[in-house]
Amino acid sequence: MVTLDVRPQLLDALSALRDRVASARFPLPLTGAPRARANRDELLAQLDDYLVPRLRQPEAPLLAVIGGSTGAGKSTLVNSLVGRQVSEAGVLRPTTRTPVLVCNPEDHHWFAGLRVLPELTRVWKPQEDERRGGRREPHQGGRPGERVLRVETAATLPRGLALLDAPDIDSLIAGNRALAAELMCAADVWVMVTTAARYADAVPWHLLRTAKEYDATLVSVLDRVPHQVLADVSRQYGALLTKAGLGEVPRFTIPELPESAGGGGLLPATAVAPLREWLTHRAQDPVARLQVMSRTAAGLLASLDSRMPELAGAVSAQYAAALRLTAAVDGAYDREHARVKGRLQAGGVLAGTALSRWRSYPLDCSSGELLDAIVDSLAALLQCSVSAADQRIDEQWSREPAASARELAVREADTEGAEHRIGLEARRWRRVLEEYVEEEVRGQENPPDPEAVTALLATALLGGRRARTAGETLAERIGAHGALKLRDRGGRLLTECVEKVLRAERNRRAAPLDALDIQPESQAELIAALSVLKKER
Repeated sequence: MVTLDVRPQLLDALSALRDRVASARFPLPLTGAPRARANRDELLAQLDDYLVPRLRQPEAPLLAVIGGSTGAGKSTLVNSLVGRQVSEAGVLRPTTRTPVLVCNPEDHHWFAGLRVLPELTRVWKPQEDERRGGRREPHQGGRPGERVLRVETAATLPRGLALLDAPDIDSLIAGNRALAAELMCAADVWVMVTTAARYADAVPWHLLRTAKEYDATLVSVLDRVPHQVLADVSRQYGALLTKAGLGEVPRFTIPELPESAGGGGLLPATAVAPLREWLTHRAQDPVARLQVMSRTAAGLLASLDSRMPELAGAVSAQYAAALRLTAAVDGAYDREHARVKGRLQAGGVLAGTALSRWRSYPLDCSSGELLDAIVDSLAALLQCSVSAADQRIDEQWSREPAASARELAVREADTEGAEHRIGLEARRWRRVLEEYVEEEVRGQENPPDPEAVTALLATALLGGRRARTAGETLAERIGAHGALKLRDRGGRLLTECVEKVLRAERNRRAAPLDALDIQPESQAELIAALSVLKKER
């Protein structure tokens, strides 16, 4: 017989694996990302709400979660198993919005705290007041929008057994569907309820197949079956279960009764007696109880062998996509950096207005006007380069599905912002160049005009062969040694300016992607955590 292994090493390995799963993120909209996020959330729910608490405290009561489609009669079934109304039932659908957990009063402490379903706030209803004729006043617990779990006690339930009435798994309200799935993850026993009219629907069968995939302890209830077709419907439903590999699943049939019509009535005790006896036996018989817990826990542990690699594969796909997006950014800016470098060496800045100013200098153009034109031309070259890089990135990202993420969505071109930032850096280069010149000419006997020297230096640095005379005139004004020194310092400053501008704009473009923090270690950490768990298991 399979037994629960609750060695501390196993719990430590599970906790480490749980942390790795929680850290897995899938922000890029790849094809498998929604499935990966759903698998991660489901796995976390099963670890937090069932596997870890069950292994830590195997003596806790069995939890049977009653799940199923809208109108399947889950609440009526729970009320009938308990022997009084504890969960709202009626013809209005969806009826069950707040899940209700019912247990024996002596088991209340197991569920009043956050041992299972820690994300749900506990609320209670007062016990029946005989002086009010058995009426029950609603408890006003839970803040608006808060997810709550209502805990009830009933002495009619045996010790060691708790029932949880879950919201509809096909609810029109997305939050209810998600909560129903989360609650099923906390179950020792999955009780799937369907009806004679809907037993072939896709939704209940998805739940059945999920339970089979995890080898969970599963019970099927076929509810509201008209007497005249009871045998036929039961046989057909059994055949479907057998075909799906679920022929051994305990199956209980409840005939259509006046109390089934909806309105909160209780089914006769005889109608639910077989299911109640089955659940009671599992809760009170040590061997049966251990079999239930062992099967569900072992099935979930075994399912990790396939689910964790799938999760790791999705993480790897995210990282590969992030690398491609980053490579597009780096490639575009590297290409523009090389192009700018070539343009600078060829004297490409000395063009247009700047070239006209130089040709008319110094007769019809002042040193300040020449400097202004050169700085503007340098800024224009850098701005054109940044624009070209961004356009190339847009083209490459347009072919990448991952780039359609909301965080990476292409916004309105930041033309004005880029122009302002680049202009500031170009003017900063000019100011520092002026400081270099002032420092160089300060000690000379007849110091030349610093602005004129700066204009000649800037022209020599950025004009290429067109500005050969600028270099010669500069050497005449301050000497060959001083001219060479200024050109070296000014050239290094120009290189730093260009690199700073392109690096800053590259980082701005890649910032949303970098903020996603998609790391290569995540895949290896998931596989390593699974490996450690398998060794301890």
